[in-house]
Amino acid sequence: MTKFKENVIKIVSKIPYGKVMSYGQVALCASFPRGARQVGWILNKLNYEETKNLPWWRVVNNEGRISIKNSEYLPPEQKQKLEAEGLKIKKDLTFDINNYRYIPTPEEYLELTDDFLDEKF
Repeated sequence: MTKFKENVIKIVSKIPYGKVMSYGQVALCASFPRGARQVGWILNKLNYEETKNLPWWRVVNNEGRISIKNSEYLPPEQKQKLEAEGLKIKKDLTFDINNYRYIPTPEEYLELTDDFLDEKF
């Protein structure tokens, strides 16, 4: 397993109940700024054993949209899981991400230099 994949799994596992992070946020925290697509690919390719205790549904599009595609998991399942945690999701699978976005503390970033910690989401 690559260090980046390990970092992605570690970060996603720490997203609190009722909160979400964007794919880009996870990438940034995993020391791979602009690696949002790679985060999606990693989450999509995890096997059942890797995902059974991982809250994958808490990772969403930065615009506040469920955008899961080409996965064994479907958008309605992600919507259901997020709603069970209190998120208000519209029929078009969008929501106000700013109401639910998790912003990690600087200590939760993995191996990032200070210049990246100043970036805004």
